[in-house]
Order: sequence, then C-alpha cells, then structure tokens
Amino acid sequence: MIMATTALSILLAAGAAYASGGEGAHEIPWANFGWRVLNLILVLGVLYKFAGEKISSLFKGRQAGIKQELSDLQSRKEAAEKKLRDVESSIANLEQEKDSILSEARTQGEAMKAAIIQKAEQTAEQIKAQAKVSAEQEVNIALDEMRAEMADQVVVAAEKIVKSKLTKAQHETLVDEYLTKVVL
Repeated sequence: MIMATTALSILLAAGAAYASGGEGAHEIPWANFGWRVLNLILVLGVLYKFAGEKISSLFKGRQAGIKQELSDLQSRKEAAEKKLRDVESSIANLEQEKDSILSEARTQGEAMKAAIIQKAEQTAEQIKAQAKVSAEQEVNIALDEMRAEMADQVVVAAEKIVKSKLTKAQHETLVDEYLTKVVL
C-alpha cells in the first residue's frame, strides 16, 4: 500500500513537471510515458521482491521501537508522578516537622530558662548567706577591736587613778600580791 501511494505520487509529479515544460500545450507521448511507468513498476517490484521484507521489518522494527519508547515514556511519567506525589507529601510533612521542631526547641528553651533561673536563685542565696556570715564576722571583729581599745583605755585610766591615789608602798604591795597569785 505504501508502495502504491509512492508510485502514484511519482506519476503525478512527473505529469505535472511535463505539463509545465514549455511553450504552449504539448501532447503527452503516452507510449513513452507508459514505458516509464512500466519501468518504474518493475523497479519497485524488484525492490519489493528483494528488499521488501527488510524494508517492512525496518518499518515494523521502527514501529516496535516507537511503541517501546512510548511504553518507557509512560512508565517514566508514572514514576515522575509518583515522585512528585512523594515530594508533595514530604513538603506537607515538612510543615508539621518544622512545627514539631519549633515546639521541641521552645520546650528545651523553657527548661533551660528555668534551670538558669533556679541556679541564679541558688547562687544569690549562697551570696546572701556568705555576705551575712562576712557581716557577722566583721561586726565581731569590730566589737573585739572596740573591746580591746576600751580595755586599753580602762587600763590607762585605771593606772592614772591608781597612780594618783596609791602611794609607793601600796603600789609595791599590790604588785607583790599579783605576782604571788600569778606564780601560784
């Protein structure tokens, strides 16, 4: 069928080329034209006889190849659509995953904040306790210094009073008494 269509196309093209060939109207030499058509049919018949199966198998092979390519394209299209659905679902899951990660980060942040505040409060309590102990120690040291200074002043005042009221003999007697008490 393909060969018949091809032959008819060639004949029509040859007739059109001959008709447009020159000055005025020409009469078609039908005998020459008939021999040419017969020659063409013989050439096409020989081609069909010797190369027909190969040409047919070439076209069938090409047809099978095209069918295979279409099948491959269809399977690749289905795979691409599946991949697209997977990507779309992972994008949808990505939003949920982002929310869960943010929620977890907030929870951890709150826990860290609470731990830091608790540690700061403990440290503040320790500092207060140390400050209180230091203040008490400073007060005790200041009181001891004041007592020592007052004792020195009392001793100096007592010495003045004793020196002004005691005679030398009374003084020696007092010193002897203290010495005997200290030694014993």
